[in-house]
Amino acid sequence: MVKRHLGVVGMGVMGKNLALNAESKGFSAAGFDIDPEKVKKVAEAVAGKEITVTNSLKDFVAVLEKPRRILLMVPAGKAVDAIVNDLKPYLEKDDIVIDGGNSFFKDTERRVQELEQSGLRFFGMGVSGGEEGALHGPSLMPGGHEESYRHLEPLLTKMAAQTKAGPCCTYLGPRGAGHYVKMVHNGIEYGILQLICETYDIFKNVARLTTPEIHDIFAEWNASELNSYLLEITTLVLGKKDDETGKPLVDLIVDEAQQKGTGKWTAQNAMDLGVAVPTLSYAVEARILSGQKKERVAAADILSGPKEVFSGDLTAFINNLREAYRVAVAVCYAQGFEQLRVASNEYQYNLNFAEIARIWKGGCIIRAKMLDHIQQSFAMDSALPNLMLAPTFSANINKYSTALREVVKASIHVGTPCVAFSTSLGYIDSYRQERLPANLLQALRDCFGAHTYHRIDKEGVFHTEWAK
Repeated sequence: MVKRHLGVVGMGVMGKNLALNAESKGFSAAGFDIDPEKVKKVAEAVAGKEITVTNSLKDFVAVLEKPRRILLMVPAGKAVDAIVNDLKPYLEKDDIVIDGGNSFFKDTERRVQELEQSGLRFFGMGVSGGEEGALHGPSLMPGGHEESYRHLEPLLTKMAAQTKAGPCCTYLGPRGAGHYVKMVHNGIEYGILQLICETYDIFKNVARLTTPEIHDIFAEWNASELNSYLLEITTLVLGKKDDETGKPLVDLIVDEAQQKGTGKWTAQNAMDLGVAVPTLSYAVEARILSGQKKERVAAADILSGPKEVFSGDLTAFINNLREAYRVAVAVCYAQGFEQLRVASNEYQYNLNFAEIARIWKGGCIIRAKMLDHIQQSFAMDSALPNLMLAPTFSANINKYSTALREVVKASIHVGTPCVAFSTSLGYIDSYRQERLPANLLQALRDCFGAHTYHRIDKEGVFHTEWAK
């Protein structure tokens, strides 16, 4: 029997494309799916390639080389536990199971511990890049048993996107490190997407530009140092016309956004760690607000806003918006890497932030030119407490935060919401303050709850009977 190098469980588009990716790089593959119809279609699609597709787990495992390398591409949650449980009777010591879905990192931690008791190796691996990335080269974020990673390294580094800085894959750390990094990647993605949407809204409702005009500006930005995958697909979306009406298709889409959970997990875990990620957290809240469509329509007839319209220099305003976007995107990355820094210490992941920036430079959704500067900043100072303090980023923030302030003022003046922009500005302003009003907050906590406080003029812990 011909043995296959990689096994893929779940022959949906992502699973099928990853199998095709591996095969195209010289690594034979086997696929399994519980849906017989899907097995049939995939088998037809991969005919003539070194890929074997089965609808029997026993046959699937039997066709794999040892130690077996099995990639799970099934929905996060109970489905992962179910397929692991079904696989276990057929697996042997040192076989490697890789969860390539968007699983919660604490679930991955649990699965690692459970399978290690049976001598099996479990990896949580973030996969970013969508269907095209899966086929041609995604960003891969594996975490698990380091020695076992060496069995995976030749395969994964070939499957990953390739850049001048190397393959977009590296060993990230033990246990749930890979899924944790992917979770924060998605949190940053949420923040940048919200900034793009607010930019579009400001162009529409403050600058009063048409969708084609907005498309051209975004295209110009993407051809500059602001280049990113998300700006690239923004120009693609804004340039698409509806076949029936001839109007920009985006203008005909209902303004309700959905989410799959990773952005929410980022915000929740940041709270657990005591890390401020306000732009990333608001991006989740913005999606929740968008889902309240009926309430918003009703509120539009009840709650009134400003009647003013923008009357300033349009060219200067567009330039300000460009620089405001630059600064706010940098803040998204700064908040994400701050969370990674704290989590690395808390969970003992020993993350390499320069390497994380490097593997995000190709294949993944948040790939951007800015990551070159992020990689360089952490390579120069791996202990950097916040990306905003790196020379390149501090210089840009000092230079362009006035533009961010002007954009927020103009948007507020006409009543166009720009909460991600204003939150980013508030984050900068708060972080640069030598003294915040938390002294009053702690005094109030001590007043109603005897929570005590520290003083600036003497050592010790103090409590005051404030009513006396």
